[in-house]
Amino acid sequence: MLVLFETAAGFALFKVLDEGKLSKVEDLCKEFSASGSARKVVALKAFSKFENTIQALAESTLLTDSKPSKGLRKFLKAHCKGETLAVADTKLGKAIKDKLIVNALQKIECVHNNVVMELMRGVRSHLTELISGLGPQDLAPMSLGLSHSMSRYKLKFSADKVDVIIIQAIAKMDEVDKELNNTSMRLREWYGWHFPELAKIVQENTVYAKTVKLMGDRTNSIKLDFSEILSEEMETELKEAAVSSMGTEVSESDLQIISEVCDQVITLADCRVQLYDCLKSRMNAIAPNLTALVGELVVGQASAKHKGKISRSLAAKTALAIRCDALGGDQDNSMGLENRVKLESRLRNLEGRELGRSAGSAKGKSNMELYNKDRKKGEGMMITPAKSYNPAADSVIGLKESAAAKKEEHMALIKAPAIDEGKKEKKRKKTEADDAGLQNDVFVCAEPESGDAGMEVKKKKKKQRAEGGAQLPNEGWNVKVKKEKRRRRMSK
Repeated sequence: MLVLFETAAGFALFKVLDEGKLSKVEDLCKEFSASGSARKVVALKAFSKFENTIQALAESTLLTDSKPSKGLRKFLKAHCKGETLAVADTKLGKAIKDKLIVNALQKIECVHNNVVMELMRGVRSHLTELISGLGPQDLAPMSLGLSHSMSRYKLKFSADKVDVIIIQAIAKMDEVDKELNNTSMRLREWYGWHFPELAKIVQENTVYAKTVKLMGDRTNSIKLDFSEILSEEMETELKEAAVSSMGTEVSESDLQIISEVCDQVITLADCRVQLYDCLKSRMNAIAPNLTALVGELVVGQASAKHKGKISRSLAAKTALAIRCDALGGDQDNSMGLENRVKLESRLRNLEGRELGRSAGSAKGKSNMELYNKDRKKGEGMMITPAKSYNPAADSVIGLKESAAAKKEEHMALIKAPAIDEGKKEKKRKKTEADDAGLQNDVFVCAEPESGDAGMEVKKKKKKQRAEGGAQLPNEGWNVKVKKEKRRRRMSK
């Protein structure tokens, strides 16, 4: 087994003399307790020295990214034939195994585990004793100089450095905007006591500050030329308002302080313009497609009901622009400009969509024949006929009648239960009376012509009742009576 060790002076390969001592990790540290015992474990096989600091920086920079340099690959091919290589970085070992082929179809096997890391610690502790000709007085300055060079290289070529500048520029612009608004508000309030009409004439803060600084007292406006600051209409309105202003008089000391406040506003405005130009140039260099797509507020151009659709489309296009800027090789803004044109066309389509076309549909117009059969030639297309005005809806007579009808219906529903109870009682009494009359009719019909025979039948009936359960002679007739009763009830 060979051990690859990187130093500030070059690459070193150590040969493991006794691999049996690597079986126990806890006992390996005892083998490196002294330089003499360390020489019994490993021995220097080959050393590749860096020629200068530039080469050392280039080789070390590639190693920090887990990439083997060209010089390291040649060094390993020359001394690692048929050997297993122990490395301190797993990614570096995988890269060496994938890219380095010593012989035909023969790769270098790389190992990285706890035993290898303990072996690396032991080699580092006795590095100057294991490498002849490399003393501590030489290795320490080399390590310090290489570390400084790598730090400067990372700081100079850091990919995050430009992003930090953009973030700081945006944060500073926010601060400048806030300070500019506060100072401008104080200036308007302060000078408003002297010339309150000027705030309505001049709306922009920077122009307001330049006008106040040039004019000073409002009485000086008649003899001053504001053509470089204001338009002709605004200048005329300002001079007319200055003559009939309702403001109070101010002293020279107040005007001097107001002039200094104007200088602050103008300075902050210039600072913001410079920050914006710097930010724009940086964004065009780093993310040209994103800048071309969202450099202006596309969503702000949409109406309230279309902001949601445009926002979703803009988010999707922005994600594509960011990926293109981050991963694409070409640094142009063609894709961003193309997507911007698509978003603006979609916005125009949403704002001025033709009647009958669905949102986002580009397949053609809908079939309106079923909804437009009665349209005459030359007339405008209508989906439904227009409704005419109904003057009868203004009358309240029908509303009063319907309200009275609803009230009577409600009272009838309240009285309905009492009426139903009375009907049920009358019906019950009538049914009992009918049953009584029917029974009398039955007995009358069943009465025989002879009185003795009737008495005989009654005696016989009484005797059968006493005996219990015997069938009466007129039982069939009683069944017919019951059926007649049931039929009358059903008919009622």
